[in-house]
Amino acid sequence: MPSVLILIAAVCALLGVAGTVYFGMSIWAAKRFQAERGRAIDRKFAPPVSILKSLRGLDPDMYAAFRSHCLLDYPEYELLFGVHSLDDPSVAVVEQLREEFPLRSLRLIHCPEELGLNGKVSNLVQMLPQAGYEHVIVNDSDIVVSRDYLLRVMAPFAQPGVGMVTTLYRGLAGTTLGSKLEALGLSTDFTGGVLVARAMEGGIRFGLGATIATTKTVLDAIGGLEPLVDYLGDDYELGARAAAAGHKIELADTIVETALPHYSFRELWLHQMRWARNIKDRRPAQYFGLIATFGLVWAALAVLFDPFAWWTWLILAIATATRFASAVIVGRGVLDDPRVVRDLWLLPLRDFVALLIWIASFGGREVEWRGLRFRLRKGKLERA
Repeated sequence: MPSVLILIAAVCALLGVAGTVYFGMSIWAAKRFQAERGRAIDRKFAPPVSILKSLRGLDPDMYAAFRSHCLLDYPEYELLFGVHSLDDPSVAVVEQLREEFPLRSLRLIHCPEELGLNGKVSNLVQMLPQAGYEHVIVNDSDIVVSRDYLLRVMAPFAQPGVGMVTTLYRGLAGTTLGSKLEALGLSTDFTGGVLVARAMEGGIRFGLGATIATTKTVLDAIGGLEPLVDYLGDDYELGARAAAAGHKIELADTIVETALPHYSFRELWLHQMRWARNIKDRRPAQYFGLIATFGLVWAALAVLFDPFAWWTWLILAIATATRFASAVIVGRGVLDDPRVVRDLWLLPLRDFVALLIWIASFGGREVEWRGLRFRLRKGKLERA
């Protein structure tokens, strides 16, 4: 066998070993998070909360998501829905919600100004002054929550120094292969990365769009929402700025769920590329370190380049075992996602696609979002 192929196999094998170490870290971080969960809720700590939802268009199962927020076991909270246009189709969903829950505090807020390229944040800036309470929660319009969601999200604020709380989430896949790959990635790779970062960095230093819970005081201290109207990853920025200002960010002891669209492969690629280039732009060193997370693919490539070496097969076997174990422990154990086991056979394909996206993300700064093309510069959107 040519020496160059052996050399390539050796490099791939080393990356496979690095991936095996990373999968082991994911298992350790998941077990650590599991050990901290399940603590009793102090029902005496339940400050009133304003929940802000910026809307644009319709999401899968949107009404079910809204409805789950009207069934919360919590003494006092309000729901604010912001739309840029009163002709937006989501307005009809809010009106339907009002009819079913006439006693629930629901408000539709018209946000006519376009303050920046991020329409979600533009709406939130106009909504925040109308929030009636000090504690505020921003979460995505497609998030489904449990009845004790608010109690568990607010619980960490009883601790001194906590300025923000965020949540892990699982994806409810549609019928397409792209949707299933997205859900599998959320429940294994993405969540595992969050838990490893939490364990290695001594806590969370960013926010997740599934839930950003904070206070008006903290928002004022970090400059408010206005500076984020042109940022793509507004959830990440809010958390990063809160952490930089000395506030602790906690992961709530609850998991929320989001219904994923029926992604075509192209839509999956564009969505993942948008996320990849944003993280590369904001955390370049950590993003390059993601090379180790593709350990299963690297180990398989090592066998492909040197199929007659016993050590390539050994590394592939170990990488496969640890990758699948971490996927089950994170996806099933932490997120309680039963679909992970059902779709586990798709994991090698998902990891291969993820590696292709990671490689391609270094080829530029442009992303596509809501049918428009933008260029990223230090996290900010610029029209391409």
